[in-house]
Amino acid sequence: MKRLLAALAAASTLLVAGAASAPATPADGGRLPIKPAPATQIWATRALSSQPGQQPQQLLRLDVEELTPRVITSDGPASVTVRGKVVNVGDRDVTDIELRLERGDALRTEEQVRSALREPADAEVVQPQFTRIVEELPQGQSAPFSLTVPLRGGERSSLEIEQPGIYPILANINGVPEYGGRARLAALSTLLPVLSVPGGAVQGPSGNQAKLTLLWPLADEPKLVQVAAGGGTELVDDELASSLALGGRLYGLLKGYEAALDSPLAPAVCVAVDPDLLRTVAAMTEGYQVRGRGAGAGQRDAELWLDLLRRLVAGRCVVALPDADADLVALSRAGRGDLGGLAVAGAGLVQELLEVQPLPKLVWPEDGVVDQGTLADLTAHGVTSLVLDQSAVAGTPGAGPVLVGGDRAVTAVRIDAMVSDALHGGSPAQVLGGVATPTEALPVSVQNALAALTYRAAFQGTGQNVVIAPPRRWNAPTGEVGAFLETAEALVAGQFAAPTGLEGLVGGTPPEQTAALSYPVEAGAREVTPEVVASVGQSWLELQDVAGAMSQEDAGSAAPEDLVDPLRLGLLRAVSGAWRGDAQGARAALALARDRIDGLRSQVTVTEPGSPILLGSGDSPIPVTVKNRLDVRVTVRIVVEDTPGIEVKQLADQVLPARGDRLISVPVEVLRSGRFSVHVKLATPSGVELGDRARLEVSSSAYGTITVVITALAGALLVLLSARRIYRRVRAAKAAEAAAAPAQRNDLAEDPAPEPLHSPAEETAAPAPEKSSTS
Repeated sequence: MKRLLAALAAASTLLVAGAASAPATPADGGRLPIKPAPATQIWATRALSSQPGQQPQQLLRLDVEELTPRVITSDGPASVTVRGKVVNVGDRDVTDIELRLERGDALRTEEQVRSALREPADAEVVQPQFTRIVEELPQGQSAPFSLTVPLRGGERSSLEIEQPGIYPILANINGVPEYGGRARLAALSTLLPVLSVPGGAVQGPSGNQAKLTLLWPLADEPKLVQVAAGGGTELVDDELASSLALGGRLYGLLKGYEAALDSPLAPAVCVAVDPDLLRTVAAMTEGYQVRGRGAGAGQRDAELWLDLLRRLVAGRCVVALPDADADLVALSRAGRGDLGGLAVAGAGLVQELLEVQPLPKLVWPEDGVVDQGTLADLTAHGVTSLVLDQSAVAGTPGAGPVLVGGDRAVTAVRIDAMVSDALHGGSPAQVLGGVATPTEALPVSVQNALAALTYRAAFQGTGQNVVIAPPRRWNAPTGEVGAFLETAEALVAGQFAAPTGLEGLVGGTPPEQTAALSYPVEAGAREVTPEVVASVGQSWLELQDVAGAMSQEDAGSAAPEDLVDPLRLGLLRAVSGAWRGDAQGARAALALARDRIDGLRSQVTVTEPGSPILLGSGDSPIPVTVKNRLDVRVTVRIVVEDTPGIEVKQLADQVLPARGDRLISVPVEVLRSGRFSVHVKLATPSGVELGDRARLEVSSSAYGTITVVITALAGALLVLLSARRIYRRVRAAKAAEAAAAPAQRNDLAEDPAPEPLHSPAEETAAPAPEKSSTS
């Protein structure tokens, strides 16, 4: 027990707070007829209201900064000490502020413990006397407090704990606000595990030890924008530098992992790391830029952190999370199982950077849940093992591994939701099996998780599997991380629990028990939004098409994958599980990915000429200059938009050399002379547009073939019409001569010398000339 005491006696910070008040004087001698703040892992005040929708004025905030001891043992202190400060956040002074710790009956069943984790259990069974902590607290002022309460003793002077158990305790603040009577102004609830009572009863280990497994996640929100050749790395912000540095979140988690490896708990610990986090940290070690802010400050810290992680995981259990911790279910629902396949292929990068082989073909999805479609996609990519939340296989008794998936069954290791959820710092309604991300920026305490773990190991005694998984992006302070690990270590050292490696759960004989998948409604509500996933899917298809149009210049030059793979990973970051419940974050990540894809496409474009293009004939081609600034060959199709007066002839797809320009003659037919604005663009053979469209000014004074044909036809028609007219005139003249011949002979017989007479036809055809006006 000495080691247990040493491990549990460390004072850890319980930072937090909320605040509340009810100005009305209570009618029951100092207690309001409402429940205290729920028993969460955070000690925090909440608004106290007995009426739905009522918003009482906040008067006090209680910050509990220290609780010792965290677990009661027989060789530890015989009292409980609480330290912190009380802050007046209201609009009036408060006087006569008193505090007392109260307790309820021990929780004996799992259901009672679970219920106390959701809502406060009755903690008013034993009520010691109040202790005055502040005489008067003006508005905006704070005052420290320290309260020590014996575990055993006389009535009204101690917590009267005589037997081991899990006890709900309540910090109850009373005071007298100005213009009001004495009232409870804050109430905080948590759980206190009592393994043995100093000078009293002791809880010994049962012969049926719990099988303890601990998944230790190292993940963060996606920060990487791009990694360019020559170390041109760019990050969204520099928060990761602070997280990797001394005192940062990821630094604390890594140091906690290091401490666990130097303890009896070591065989039970398996680190789960996001490949994208490793990729980002590795890029930071080469120097990096922060978007819009210049050089980043975390290069040295990134080097130290990555080096320490590499040394710690050597020969240890490692799990590769989905790359960028992608939301596999959202991708599967959108029909993008191919992107999901890219996400589960990150184990190779983990092996490359950490020089250790991750557990093969194992996936721990975000929130620990999958649906049937996602399972089918995963098995198609060779996945044979899953780490799932208990809610994902609801209704299946026990806590050991089960088979899921029907014909292509995979082994599912179940996370202990009771312990894992207690490590979560957000709203209990948003927690799923210890894998949800805290929604609060405040650091979280692990006090309730200590109680849940102690109950599983020391009081339940069923020998069941207890797989513990903190939240993916756990934000517990280093002290709280240490307190939890020390408690787990002490339970193993005290033979209450036996360390069990994850590799043994997934690599042994397949389990006999089968189970059906159950996808919780609340998990579906938290998925990355369908709009974002649909945009990611469309961008993915465009990128795949662009990649298909590329080819390697030669063996010594860049390959298409060198350019495209980083952009594919950028799309994965837009569907990261970090954005579950954060649509704005997902849209921002998608915008970054789209910018990079558009940047790639803009490298292949049409150049606008500096002056108009003059065509010498109707069938002269239009010269078009195209540029390829990529390090790979690109096959393109030149597309000329419809232009009145110009008919474009089909042109074969063109192969552009890497880093080169080409002048391409586009065959056209000019239908008329004039000046035309011709719009030209490039596209892949499948139609994905590349670069910007170009506007060409084209002038032509030549007639096209159609114009020449029309002119010739018109000329021929004119000739025919003229010939017809001449023919008709000649024919008419001949007819007139034939009619005039007999009449002339008769006139000659009667009058040998008559004046010449004109025939009517001749008069019609040619009128007589006018006579002169002079004789």
